[in-house]
Amino acid sequence: MGNIQPEKVINALRKQGMEVNIEQAKTIIEFLQKLAAIFVSQYVKNINRNND
Repeated sequence: MGNIQPEKVINALRKQGMEVNIEQAKTIIEFLQKLAAIFVSQYVKNINRNND
């Protein structure tokens, strides 16, 4: 799961008053990784479009 450990997600969310289990933390990490990949892809597309 990359550099983000589920336990860190659990602890970070707990500090914000949210309780999640290990499976939910893994799902959150997967979602954020997909979201980041989409963001980077769109950013690169925009850069390429502006350079044409």
